[in-house]
Amino acid sequence: MNPARQFAYRRSRDQDAPRPAHHPVIIIGAGPVGLTLALDLARRQVPVVLLDDSDRIGAGSRAICFAKRTLEIFDRLGLADAMVEKGVTWRTGKVFHREKPLYGFDLLPEPGHKQPAFINLQQYYVEAALADAASAEALIDLRWSHRVTQVEPRDQGVSLEIATPEGAYRLDAEWVVACDGARSPTRTMLGLDFIGEHFEDQFLIADVKMQAEFPTERWFWFQPPFHDGQSALLHKQPDDVWRIDLQLGPAADPDHEKRPEIVRPRIAQMLGHDRFALEWVSVYRFQCRRLARFIHDRVIFAGDAAHQVSPFGARGANSGIQDADNLGWKLALVIKGRSPAGLLASYDSERIEAADENILNSTRATDFIAPRSPGERVLRDAALALAGKAPFARSFVNSGRLSVPTSYRDSPLSTPDRGWQGGVAPGAAFRDAPLSASAWLSEALRPGLPVVLSHGEDGAALTPDGAHWANAPCGEAERGDAALFVSRYGTEPGDAYVLRPDGHVAARFRHATRADVTRAIERLEGRAS
Repeated sequence: MNPARQFAYRRSRDQDAPRPAHHPVIIIGAGPVGLTLALDLARRQVPVVLLDDSDRIGAGSRAICFAKRTLEIFDRLGLADAMVEKGVTWRTGKVFHREKPLYGFDLLPEPGHKQPAFINLQQYYVEAALADAASAEALIDLRWSHRVTQVEPRDQGVSLEIATPEGAYRLDAEWVVACDGARSPTRTMLGLDFIGEHFEDQFLIADVKMQAEFPTERWFWFQPPFHDGQSALLHKQPDDVWRIDLQLGPAADPDHEKRPEIVRPRIAQMLGHDRFALEWVSVYRFQCRRLARFIHDRVIFAGDAAHQVSPFGARGANSGIQDADNLGWKLALVIKGRSPAGLLASYDSERIEAADENILNSTRATDFIAPRSPGERVLRDAALALAGKAPFARSFVNSGRLSVPTSYRDSPLSTPDRGWQGGVAPGAAFRDAPLSASAWLSEALRPGLPVVLSHGEDGAALTPDGAHWANAPCGEAERGDAALFVSRYGTEPGDAYVLRPDGHVAARFRHATRADVTRAIERLEGRAS
């Protein structure tokens, strides 16, 4: 994958139309979230216009940690294999206090998953892969250097004004999805603001190119001797590039701290040598905030345009891509007339639940890493000191709880359980498992339909039109695969799960019938009476 991309402005035929052209969906912002959503909709046969005000892939590595759940989404879109091959795969990490290790962790200790726990891959590689796929997709009209300057919600649609190097033009859309980032112009044009909080501490990000023998693990230090007793983070990326985060404190001057003659000695002190090249440097403050609502009439917000978190835990880009995964199938059903528009209310409630979970975890991590009062610092330091002596205290140490999918506990799309213990509950994301020696459960989601997963029965007999089916492994010949599946899903012969198109569990039944499954699919598609 070559990340270097600059895209020529291309005049659209819509600019020559006598009246504004009308499109089912217009997405604003061709970053990872907007590109993922455009690809998802196009695979569902929904044409998309994707507008971006830039003409190139964003500079700097920015997001680098992509979680297993995100890789499963990319796999459904046919992109994960190349990303995993290019990326640095990791699952373990170490937490240090001063110069001593406190403990290590393993994010995927059990076997039997197609995707790794995490890969580290610079965001520009991810964007390049997504942009290449979108450019090759006939149903995606990707327009670079088309800047949205006006958003006007109207009855049953939205009107947009777009500025280009050749002048302005207008478009109409049934739905607009704003994926235009943390400084979202769309949010500003609609007069919307975030609720939440800012954090005063500042952090330096530096990507350095060097050859090093450090393991491919996440290393986090509290009060390291090489950095004035604050915090530091080290991660490996492809191409012999290493991500280093250094806590600076609230009073630091960002312009001063970004100067190479200031950055290099800091990093040399950390590494014990100066045999490295600086690739990218940035200084940032955190925000943990979100919109009060993600849907405003026919304008829908996703990714950083809807919510922002600190980078500790890799919850920003991963959460945004999961926004797209949640929204795509619902919006496609509404546009095709299979489901009522009310289905989209579940995007609002479910992804707000996810945002709140991410904000809570992000805020707790930031408060532990950068205490905001002397009392908080005393408690933090006491937890670190105790964790070095007593294993039970390690759970008090928070260097960033890493990204996991949210369980939609109260989703209106879920069918309540009856007498089920163990397994994967309705609302939770599926857990991958082998279905045979050559097939994975995650691959059953590729058609983009609800999946009926049956154990010991013919899934086809349980599955109504408009859904996909897969049989769970069972029997002597599949003993190893069956053992993994049964241990994760708690099934017995005759049971069935219904998975939503985004892989979250919609229902599960003991002694399933076709009528049970049909009602569950009607409910998850918002068609239940």
